[in-house]
Amino acid sequence: MKVKVISVLEDNYMYLVIEESTRHAVAVDAAVPKRLLEIIRKEDVVLRAILTTHHHWDHARGNEELAQLLPGLQVFGADERIGALTHRVSHGQELTFGAIRVRCLFTPCHTSGHMCYFMWEDDSPDAPALFSGDTLFVGGCGQFFEGTAEQMHTNLTQILGALPKDTKVFCGHECTVRNLKFALKVEPENEMVKEKLAWAKQRDDEDLPTVPSTLQEEFLYNPFLRVTEEAVQRFTGRTDPVEVLRALRSHRDNFKKPKERPNPQAMLAFDWGLFEPFLEKK
Repeated sequence: MKVKVISVLEDNYMYLVIEESTRHAVAVDAAVPKRLLEIIRKEDVVLRAILTTHHHWDHARGNEELAQLLPGLQVFGADERIGALTHRVSHGQELTFGAIRVRCLFTPCHTSGHMCYFMWEDDSPDAPALFSGDTLFVGGCGQFFEGTAEQMHTNLTQILGALPKDTKVFCGHECTVRNLKFALKVEPENEMVKEKLAWAKQRDDEDLPTVPSTLQEEFLYNPFLRVTEEAVQRFTGRTDPVEVLRALRSHRDNFKKPKERPNPQAMLAFDWGLFEPFLEKK
């Protein structure tokens, strides 16, 4: 099982998971069809299915176009708002694509229909992979757009946090440096945060991805997985884990708010080269 990390839009990741023996592949969060098709041709694989974590345009935008271009393409997800959906999946449901096994993990909060995907191959020495969408990030977690702190606590502790510790974490966005700057504010004495932040800054300078991390690493520097730690509780002024998580998310939402981000649709238009005729005239 080979995972291709594909950077798109401003800071999104989509993924192509390839079964190397058959050269069949599964895509996760196919936001930009043109880019995905380029990788598929380069890798000389056949796309069998799309797994969509949630309905937001920057994760599901390409489903309809790919379904039209590739008749018979299966599109999996847990939310009827996902475009071109052919198979609605539920928590704990298992899918098989050749040797690739997938367990669907329902993690509502960022959206009410958010699904993560845990993948592995039987009898493989490779660690399993978690495609966590906008639920778990490297050093952080997703915003609570359609859910509660109680739901996110369940997601991070009972569902994702209970996976094997060597699980590789492939998240939906590149926001590691910013997440770890916040983590350092929460735990200024945490040496693991300092080390990971220095490493992430270097990767960022070199325009390289910081994914994947591992679940074991996340428990060492991700404050949202460390809600029972004394330093994290001291920062939030809370001791109940759910209340600690709620306070952390509130602090993170207000942490050095960035300048107004470019319009997402405009970013997509730039990705597709739609502005090039106008730029050439100047």
